[in-house]
Amino acid sequence: MSDDSLSLQERYAPTNACFGCGPANPNGVHVRSFARGDEVVAEWTPQQNYEAFPGVLNGGIIGTLLDCHCNWTAAYHLMQSSGADSPPCTVTADYAIKLLRPTPTDGPVSLSARVVESLGDRATVEGTLFSHAGKPCASCRGTFVAVKEGHPAFHRW
Repeated sequence: MSDDSLSLQERYAPTNACFGCGPANPNGVHVRSFARGDEVVAEWTPQQNYEAFPGVLNGGIIGTLLDCHCNWTAAYHLMQSSGADSPPCTVTADYAIKLLRPTPTDGPVSLSARVVESLGDRATVEGTLFSHAGKPCASCRGTFVAVKEGHPAFHRW
């Protein structure tokens, strides 16, 4: 029986130290992604130290949130597609962020991502970051690849 309160990161990579999504990084932002049907969702609460200027989230943090969340969307999809018990370790091959409007920091933001294309060991994912008012503030499209033994990230989770 699975515990639905555990994020994908907590369930499959509890010792991962990634700044964006690693549960084991005491200084990280701790993205917590959850599979919900054909998408992966998350909610994250900004802190003042992640602001670009008062009341607005830093663009680099936005990129980190979307990169890590979309990476886990790809990893979970590749696991499901192959029938594996755990996701392959995936890395970002490419991604592009569009900052659509300032992201306010006066409430939690939400993330949503889904696989739009998948072939073999890679998945292309589109993701969106929404303000607490439900307005899209940033979007992302990226390609994430399962790494093989010998790659420096192979054993990271």
